[in-house]
Amino acid sequence: MTKQSLTGYVPDNCVNLDHFPHIKGYDFNEKFDFNKFLKSYSNTGFQATNIGKAVEIIKAMRREKAQVFLAYTSNMVSSGVREVIRYLAEHKFVDVLVTTAGGIEEDVIKSLKPFVLGSFEADGRSLFEKGINRTGNIFVTNDRYTYFEKHMNGVLDGVYKTQVKRKKPLCSSEIIEIVGKSINDKGSILYWAWKNKIPVFCPALTDGAFGDMIFFMKQRKKDFYVDISEDMVRIVNLVLNAKKTGVIILGGGVAKHYTLNAQIFREGCDFAVYVNTADEFDGSDSGAKTNEAVTWGKIKANAPQVKVHGDATMIFPLIVAGLVNDLNNKK
Repeated sequence: MTKQSLTGYVPDNCVNLDHFPHIKGYDFNEKFDFNKFLKSYSNTGFQATNIGKAVEIIKAMRREKAQVFLAYTSNMVSSGVREVIRYLAEHKFVDVLVTTAGGIEEDVIKSLKPFVLGSFEADGRSLFEKGINRTGNIFVTNDRYTYFEKHMNGVLDGVYKTQVKRKKPLCSSEIIEIVGKSINDKGSILYWAWKNKIPVFCPALTDGAFGDMIFFMKQRKKDFYVDISEDMVRIVNLVLNAKKTGVIILGGGVAKHYTLNAQIFREGCDFAVYVNTADEFDGSDSGAKTNEAVTWGKIKANAPQVKVHGDATMIFPLIVAGLVNDLNNKK
């Protein structure tokens, strides 16, 4: 049964939802208050609401003293999100980092020489002829990799000497720790990870210029090796020994899956926040939502969890700003 109203037909059994949170954005007629502005995201709807939820879940991770695993793809380090991650490592807001080869090498390169802002529309052939590599709208000239190679040759020579001395190959996280120690730059993620004893895992260390350096090292020293099995033991032990774990994952790929796969050993993490642009419809783990990870035992079924669909260069700084602002207000 329905009845007539000024706006059309209304079912007799229409549910009253007035007790639900009302959709409302920030009122810029008021004196601007950043804390209120960010909190307004929660009731704005769509992905803004998920950003608000992500802030609250990460706050809960900190309140519950969960061991926080931050995973990120290399493009985060290519961009200015590097400085956001560096801040988190510097102030010990995260306990474990997981990234890709690019996330390691580009942090080193930026400690030696900066990347510059270019254009998405730049002609590929013209850039190639000028020795310019393009990552989105970021330009990286070939000479950056010359500086990287020179630095890494010295680092890997030291790694090899350690391998010979102890008669055992080093694992990726041990090598990355040595790399962090070699960087005399407080703007570096790896520098602060080394200084604050935050382990950095890179399950695909050979996928990039770092892999090129390993290739060249193998030409000089045929018995040079990297132990990837030890890293699996280390990350699983961290997961097993934690009272609670929380994951913050920027992007997808191996960094995302490696982080989540380790959580299976404790029947799932206790908190989860994803930020990426990928969809689930091709069946890839990169685009998979948090509820798919629940089916694999990577995230507990009752864990606070959210996926924010969008570009992490816009979203993650906002999330961290909300956390930092909240901490500053409590001082």
